[in-house]
Amino acid sequence: MSESTANSINMRVHVVRDFASSDLFDRTFKEGMALVEETAGYLDGDGRRDSRLLSREDALLYAGESMRLTTRLMQIASWLLVQRAVREGDMEASDACDEKYRLSPLASESADAAKVLPNGLLSLLDRSNRLYERISHMDKRMFIDAEPEQGAINPVISQLQRLQSAFGLEA
Repeated sequence: MSESTANSINMRVHVVRDFASSDLFDRTFKEGMALVEETAGYLDGDGRRDSRLLSREDALLYAGESMRLTTRLMQIASWLLVQRAVREGDMEASDACDEKYRLSPLASESADAAKVLPNGLLSLLDRSNRLYERISHMDKRMFIDAEPEQGAINPVISQLQRLQSAFGLEA
């Protein structure tokens, strides 16, 4: 493993640990899990009733959007649970950096959704989209922005290497 790759991994591990122990993570985790519970309650209760009042075509749109909603929320919950596992010591931060734990791109919603879907579902869709965007931004900052550019030289590491060479010290 090259030194720049090792530095990149160490930097990401540090960022993951810091985030997992932050108040921001606490708030985001609580919000995400509460939204998952609220959505389950809606889809099993009022949402079921609301969907029965729709035309066949609109009920299909409702079904598609509710599937998109639950998929998005499961991605959010999975991402948050990985961060919590790091926080609680059940998972190494370096493992959490694996690509398989990144968020997938959002599927676009139907343009007709706002015209025909019940307000309860529209509200959940909107809130889940906003939460997803915030978590996606965090994910990008933690795992993509933390990656040094190929060929980029870290000036601090460069200076340390010069000092070590000048004084015959080992890294």
